[in-house]
Amino acid sequence: MTRTTRRAALAAACALPLALALPSADAEAKTPYVKPFMGWSSWSVESSSRSGYGTHWLNEGNIKNAADSLSSKLSSAGYKNLNIDAGWNFDYDWNFHTDANGIPDADKDRFPSGMPALSDYVHGKGLKLGLYGAAGLEQEVYNKNAPILGTDCHAQDIAVQPLTPTNKWGGNWKIDYSNPCAQDYLDSIVARYASWGIDFIKIDGVTKDNVEDIKAWSTAIDHSGRSMWLSASAWPVDIEAADGLKPYANGVRVDTDVECYCETTSSWTSSVDDRFTDLPKWLPKLAAPGYLADLDSMPINNNTGSGLQDGLSDTERQTVMTFWSMASSPLYVGGDIWFLDDKAKAILTNPEVIAVDQAAVLPKQIRSGDTQVWAKNIGKDTYLAVYNLGSSATDISVNFGDLGLSGTKRLRDLVDRKDLGTAKRSWTATDVPAHGSRLIKLS
Repeated sequence: MTRTTRRAALAAACALPLALALPSADAEAKTPYVKPFMGWSSWSVESSSRSGYGTHWLNEGNIKNAADSLSSKLSSAGYKNLNIDAGWNFDYDWNFHTDANGIPDADKDRFPSGMPALSDYVHGKGLKLGLYGAAGLEQEVYNKNAPILGTDCHAQDIAVQPLTPTNKWGGNWKIDYSNPCAQDYLDSIVARYASWGIDFIKIDGVTKDNVEDIKAWSTAIDHSGRSMWLSASAWPVDIEAADGLKPYANGVRVDTDVECYCETTSSWTSSVDDRFTDLPKWLPKLAAPGYLADLDSMPINNNTGSGLQDGLSDTERQTVMTFWSMASSPLYVGGDIWFLDDKAKAILTNPEVIAVDQAAVLPKQIRSGDTQVWAKNIGKDTYLAVYNLGSSATDISVNFGDLGLSGTKRLRDLVDRKDLGTAKRSWTATDVPAHGSRLIKLS
């Protein structure tokens, strides 16, 4: 059976229109995006030890509630992606499962209506839907030696022998991509996802050893004919993998999980503050807009009333929004979005701060240490962010010459959305609170 014949059979089996399923002659290495995505992810809720949350929280009813909340509260500001993280094809005892052909399928207890119906619901709200997976061949698929759709191969044919553990936790088997059926297997998964209307795929546990996995997932997306954001994830991805992943992933996780795995979503030291040290190491490896730093979900959701709390002060929540936006990281909310509070909504929907993120321009770190200075140029304007990582309020002064600027500049505070007049040669952010920030436009 030729590769073209196999793909035609695969397309029919996945009920995907043939025009979308067959690869084009000029398939791109990855889906081109000009802006980082915005939305919400389920993992912060699933990771919390607070009563009522954790991995049992993930089910159809809660995801529909999240879709309702995202649509009504944040989508008008650009937050469109609803990304379901680990567990959607796990039972409540956390056993992974797939269908007879080794294609992940939604757990029937968690999602009794099935993924196509849930996708229709999410898309009906004007949103996009994302799913989670892991690098390598799942052991469950290998153990049952699942037949690969459209081929004469089985799962055990595409595993490296002797069996070799792969990914960050060594939980899957390394795939032998010298066998064409390996690509056909991932094609079968992504074709199924495309038939469901999936818009985003996160592949977790990525190390340098898994560059070929991300390449194969990217190729499968090309073959599906559907645009999907591909995120290479881990806690963090090995920086040694950065160059190899660049042609294939749209975003790459550059830091550990932001969640504290405690009764709140996160805390400043578990591990928001790590980003200020770790992002600079990755900046030389990145490229905007095609290959962006993923700083993980933002713990900006709920500091009041019922439900899971962020574990951050309002000052810290604004600093998260400012830092993520200066990095042009994807902006996706963590926490139980049903309980989104007014302050979180105000922080998340500020159009002037969002525009800094969506420009998809990488920043430069001008000053490190406890009083950090970052800048980036968008068009003819310079955007300046200062951060106080210390434990008490302080002034932070910036010489325009350090930004490559001279003369008098007009200043606008993007967070407060007000003009600050003009300054010549330098500017000082006064009384910046502990863990606080300022975001200024210089024109």
